[in-house]
Amino acid sequence: MGEGERYIDVAGAQLRIRCVGCGPALVLVHGWALDLDMWTPQFAELSSAHRVIAFDRRGFGRSIGAPSMGRDAEDLLFLLDVLCVERASILGMSQGARAALQAALRSPERIACLILDGPPNLAADESAELPMDCYRELVRTAGVEAFRREWLRHPFTRLCTQDSTRRELLKSIVARYPAADLLIAAEGDDAALAQSDLARIAAPVLVVNGADDLPTRRAAGLQLTHMLDTAVHTLIPDAAHLPNLDNPAAYNRVLGDFLNEHYAKAP
Repeated sequence: MGEGERYIDVAGAQLRIRCVGCGPALVLVHGWALDLDMWTPQFAELSSAHRVIAFDRRGFGRSIGAPSMGRDAEDLLFLLDVLCVERASILGMSQGARAALQAALRSPERIACLILDGPPNLAADESAELPMDCYRELVRTAGVEAFRREWLRHPFTRLCTQDSTRRELLKSIVARYPAADLLIAAEGDDAALAQSDLARIAAPVLVVNGADDLPTRRAAGLQLTHMLDTAVHTLIPDAAHLPNLDNPAAYNRVLGDFLNEHYAKAP
């Protein structure tokens, strides 16, 4: 296992976690078909001033258990308990933004601030961006490896950077995606959020998009910013849907500035 890695048992699952650095806690929640290793450039930089914590969501990466977006927020809050973290900043990337928002709604007193990176349109069907039924059929008929090859052609996995280390990192993450959620019946969206839910978010929020992300995701980021009274929006230049890998220097700087300002201000 890597530095700071361990496994923790939760209800119905076992989660791989990584915890490095010291200071104010920052929890990183990965997106779909990814895992905690996507945050490698953030561990390296942000752990100098923060206690950086990440986990493989159940059913992703090296975690064990049936995938469930509805359980991700519960797992996140349980992880804070296990690590004796009273309050934390939460960064949710893409699908992981749902878990970050759900955690803030369930335990607002434990959330110092939120960073939502490339969030989906919370009120719309994501099938236009992620054809899940087609992916399930591909896995069923051609196998997981066929899906992995197809997924690496999707705009969400397109990298602007030519850095070979980061490009190989993404390939290695996709190569171990177990596709557990594609091999089981689709679950109901028990992580759905209504506008009335969002109105209860009181923590400071930063919404981030790569400047070259899909237009639908940039629009979703702006829409979410307008729906949240405490939110601001920023674009990461020279980056698509994975700005933390495409342009980690700019990404880490934006995160660091936001965390330094709002974590100290939060009661």
